[in-house]
Parts: sequence; structure tokens; C-alpha cells
Amino acid sequence: MSFVFKLGRRNFLRAAGVSIALPLLDRFSRGDEELEQPPQRMVLICTTLGLYGPNFFPETEGNDYQAPAYLKVLEQHRRDFTVFSGLSHPEQNGSDGHASERTWLTAARHPGLAGFRNSISVDQFAAEQLGFVTRFPSLVLGTTHSSQSYTHSGVMIPAEASPSQIYADLFVAGTPDEIARQRQRLSEGRSVLDAVRREISKLSQTSTPADQARLEEYFESVRQMERRLLAQEEWLERPKPKVELSRPEDVREDNDLIGRMEALFQLIPLILQTDSTRVVTVTVQGRNDVPPVPGVSIDHHNLSHHGQEAEKIRQLELIEQAQMAALDRLLADLKAKTEGPRRLLDLTAVLFGSNLGNANSHDWHNLPIMVAGGGFDHGRHVAFPADNNMPLSNLFVKLLQTRGIEVESFGTSSGSLDW
Repeated sequence: MSFVFKLGRRNFLRAAGVSIALPLLDRFSRGDEELEQPPQRMVLICTTLGLYGPNFFPETEGNDYQAPAYLKVLEQHRRDFTVFSGLSHPEQNGSDGHASERTWLTAARHPGLAGFRNSISVDQFAAEQLGFVTRFPSLVLGTTHSSQSYTHSGVMIPAEASPSQIYADLFVAGTPDEIARQRQRLSEGRSVLDAVRREISKLSQTSTPADQARLEEYFESVRQMERRLLAQEEWLERPKPKVELSRPEDVREDNDLIGRMEALFQLIPLILQTDSTRVVTVTVQGRNDVPPVPGVSIDHHNLSHHGQEAEKIRQLELIEQAQMAALDRLLADLKAKTEGPRRLLDLTAVLFGSNLGNANSHDWHNLPIMVAGGGFDHGRHVAFPADNNMPLSNLFVKLLQTRGIEVESFGTSSGSLDW
């Protein structure tokens, strides 16, 4: 790949920095038939430092499992979620013990090792397949700006970590001057894409067959960005939804993991109920500092490598139980809101879990995974072999299919996971 091509790629990424949102049809103009079939949504949440296994995985399979400590926090939702064991992505040994953070939503093998190139994440794949039907094709959120969402080219999409900015993007109408500036930015983005297209055309005349294939893949990314820029322009003067929740305050303390997590979770029901997007991801990023959780005095990362020390495990449990309590409130909020006769949770598949099965040893097998809502038959512990894990991508395929996306495979899947 030539230096000129890399320069063009950077130009493309600058264009991709334009805030892009894609059209949602006015909910009030839809016919009765569509209102009877409300859209299916998907929320994908990862806590990157794992979950203490004995407190998450039931000891028995089926409906009658005895809930371990973390699932007891979710007891009111027991019939609304399924917990899985024996799921993982294959060949996740990578450049370091946390490299699997990059591939939790992509399933790409050997993250960070020589020759590694990430692939598209399942949320971005879903957004592409659903098309330009909402103001945002997907929303990538996080407690920091790190995310697990990747484009076809393996480029990470930075997460939005400010609840107040998310609220403004979704629900605050722009002034005429702001709309004019946004229109100018869109025009500048198209100019950048025009320059990139000319550069690709020049390179195509002298490229090898292998490079030709890479250029065509890249050119398709340019075409996709053009479509997004055009769709964004259609949205500029469309009214934004009105909501009762006032604009939230951002959590200022970087170490307040739970506060940041809760602030993002508070917005998710509004995001979905206003049909601002149908695909949301949240990365709860582990940190090397002490979260302000009562009883915790050791940094979170250190606690995840507890070495079976009782005091470290006790403090780790306090953090993770607070995370489960935040999830409990999110599920309750999704159950409390309705769309027609159905609960919002029934229309939303919520995947919660981690890229690490045993964070103490950086083990990426047997990941803690649960799915809530989405219209599935819940209330069970579904266990797959601990020594021969089922591909987590099989669950991705099932989630995509039930969200109305016709797909037979994704990532490293061997089929669709039925339970």
C-alpha cells in the first residue's frame, strides 16, 4: 500500500469526522400497518475488565438454577433474561492480555499481533443492513472515548462519553447559525471525498491486482460516506423529538465508573423510544484508578487481577455489584416504557457481558454473557462445553436475524444459536 494511498485514507477519515446522522421517517406519518410492527432494536454492553465468574455463572443449567450473587441483583427480571456460559470467540490470544477488547464485537482473530487487521463490528454491520431509517444509524457510547465498534476498514469509531452532548445531538434543536455551520461542514466533507476519489482513480491506473482489490474496498467506503453525508443533509432541518428529561449533567470525575455508566444508561430508553437509532453500543472501560464505590480502596484493574486474595475479591464484588445494579435499573426502565401494547424491552435485545472470561488470568474463554428482552423465551441458564466453547458469533447471528436482518453468518460463526 503506497504512501499516497495512506494520505488519501487520512483525508477520508477527516471526512468521516463530520457528524453524520441519517433519516428517520416521521413517526406520526406512518400507517397503521407499520405501527402494528414496531422496529426491533439492539443494545450491546461490554464491561472490559470481566466479571467474577463464581458470582455470575449458575452451577446448574436450565430454568431452576440457583441465582449466584450478581444475578440476584437482577432477580426482578429473572424471566426477562437468559444467562450463557461456554461462549467465546476463537483464537483471541493477542498482543497483550486485554487485546480482546478490540474484537468483542468483531470476532477477528489474534488481536494486535503481526498482520492483524480488525473487521467490522456487529453493531456497524447491523446499522449498514438496517439502512438510513433513523437519525443515527447507530450510537457508540462509552465511559471513555474508547469503543469496540469498528468499520469495514478496521478503524475504531470513537465513543461519545458526554451524556449532555448526546442529549444535545438527539433532542436539542440547532439554531439557524448552527445549522448553517453544519451544512458548511457537510459541504467540506464532500469536497474531501471528491479529492480522495480523484486520488483513488490515479492509483488505480498503476496498481497491482491485489492493490486493485484493496482500492475497490476503500472506494466502496467512500461511496458509503457520500450516502451518509447526503442523508445527514436531509436531517438538518427536521425537528428533533421532544422529551421530558432535562439535559443531564456530565460526570466530571474520570474515575467515577458507575456514575458514568448510569448516566449513559439513563439515556438509552429515550434514545430507543424516540427511534433516534436502533443500534446502541456501550463500552464500560476498565481503569487503573479507584472508583468512588463505598468500601473500595484499590484500583479496579488491580482488583481484576485479584490472585484469589479474599480482600481484593471483596472489593471487586462491590464494583461489579454496582455495575449489575446499573443494569437492573436500565432493564426496569426499558420495561416501564411501552410502544403500543408492548414493553420497550420486548422490542430491544440487550446483550451484556465482557471480552474476558477470567480477568485474573486474562483468559478469553467462557465469557460472561447474558441477553435480556428482545422477545426471546427467557429465564434459563444455557450452558455450552467449557472445554469446547460455542462461538459467540453464533449468538450475534441470532440477534441480527431476530432484528430483521437476513444473515446466515458473521465473524467466526458456525451457525445461528438457538435456545
